[in-house]
Amino acid sequence: MAQSLSSFADLIRSVERSAVHLETRDMYAISTEDEGFAAWKRGHRLDPEDQESWWRPWLDLVQEVTAKGVVMRRARIVGEPPSEYIRYEHSFTFTNVAAGEEIRWLPRRQASDLALPGNDFWLFDDRIVQFNVFDGDGRWVNTDQTDAPAVVQLCSTAFNAVWEKAIPHDKYVI
Repeated sequence: MAQSLSSFADLIRSVERSAVHLETRDMYAISTEDEGFAAWKRGHRLDPEDQESWWRPWLDLVQEVTAKGVVMRRARIVGEPPSEYIRYEHSFTFTNVAAGEEIRWLPRRQASDLALPGNDFWLFDDRIVQFNVFDGDGRWVNTDQTDAPAVVQLCSTAFNAVWEKAIPHDKYVI
C-alpha cells in the first residue's frame, strides 16, 4: 500500500532539525508526474517569474518546515549524459530551491568509491530512515522505515559522503 501524502507530510512536519533525501535512480515512473513530463517533452518549461503557475502542495510543505529552522537537503546521483527524466527533473528543481530545499547533483562516476544503501531514502533527524523501494521500471513499490542504529548510521554516512562530493544545483549544468 502506498504511503499517503498526508502521512508523509505529518512525518516531515515532525522533524526538528533535518530531513535529507538521497535519490539514486535515473528514471522515476511517478504517475503524478506523467502530465508534466509529457508537457516538458513538448517544450513546456516552468517560468521562474510565475510562481503561482508552479507552486504546489509539496513546496508549501518544504517552505513550512524550513521556515521553522529544519534543514532540508536532497542529493541526486545521476548518470551522464543525463537521462531524459533527469533533464526534466533538473528543469524544475529551481522550485524546490525557492521553497527552501538545498539540492546537489553527483555524477554517478564520482560515486564509485562510496558505500551506498540499495534504495533511495529519507533520513529524519538522524534517527529514522525511510527507504523508498522502486521496481526496475521506476514505479514505487513500497516504503520501509527503520530506526535501527546501524542502518541510520549507514544512511547518514552515505548521504554526507555524497553531499560533500556533489555539485550545488545552481552550478550543475545539464
